[in-house]
Amino acid sequence: MSEKAIRVLLVDDHAVVREGYRTLLTKHEGLTVIGEACDAASAYQCYKDMQPDVVIMDISMPGRGGIDAIEHIRKLDADARILVFTMHGGAMYALQAFRAGARGYVTKSSPPDLLVNAVHDVAEGRVTICPEISEVLALQQVQEEGTGLQRLSPREFEIFRMILHAKSTDDIAAALNVSRKTVANYHYSIKSKLGVASDIELLYFGLRQGLVGPWSTPLG
Repeated sequence: MSEKAIRVLLVDDHAVVREGYRTLLTKHEGLTVIGEACDAASAYQCYKDMQPDVVIMDISMPGRGGIDAIEHIRKLDADARILVFTMHGGAMYALQAFRAGARGYVTKSSPPDLLVNAVHDVAEGRVTICPEISEVLALQQVQEEGTGLQRLSPREFEIFRMILHAKSTDDIAAALNVSRKTVANYHYSIKSKLGVASDIELLYFGLRQGLVGPWSTPLG
C-alpha cells in the first residue's frame, strides 16, 4: 500500500460532510478519494464498480443503514476494508459494526489526524479503534450488563434501529429489499431476544440503552 495512493470511497448522506472528508484526506500525500456515495445502495454499487482500498462509512443513513451496508459489501468481497466514521459513540454500535465486518471505528468527535491514521491502518490490514470507543468497549466488558443486545445479529440490530426511528414494516422491507413477512419475523425475533412483549417496551428499551433520543417519533 505504501508504494501507491490509497484509494478511498466516502459514504455519508450529507454532501457537505463528504466534502469536508475529501478536503481533509486529499491534503495528505498517499490518499486519494475516488468516489462518494450517499446511501447503502449507491455505496454497494460504487464499491462493485471502483474496488476502493478503503471505504469510510457512516452508520446513520436513510433507508438501509451503514451496519447493514457493511455486511452487504463484505458478502460481495470478504476482503473489503471498511472504516466506520460516525457520531455514534456507544459500545453496541461499534460491536455490531465489527460483527458486520468493519475493520475500524472512529467517532466524528475525534481529531482529524486520527481519521487519517485510521485510513492507513485499515488499508494495511490493521484493526483500529479510537480511544473513546476503546474506553466504552472496555467498560462494557467489565460491567457485563447482559441486556440482550449482544445477542442481536447485525441485520437484527439494523432493523431494531429502524424500528426505533419509526420506520414502518413496508419502509424497512423496501430499504432492505426483503418481504414484509421477513421483516415481521425479524421484528418478533428482536423482541424475543431483548425480552420485551410490545413495541412500546421496545422503544423504552432503546431509550434506556441510549440508542434513540427522547425527541424521536413514538412507535405506532
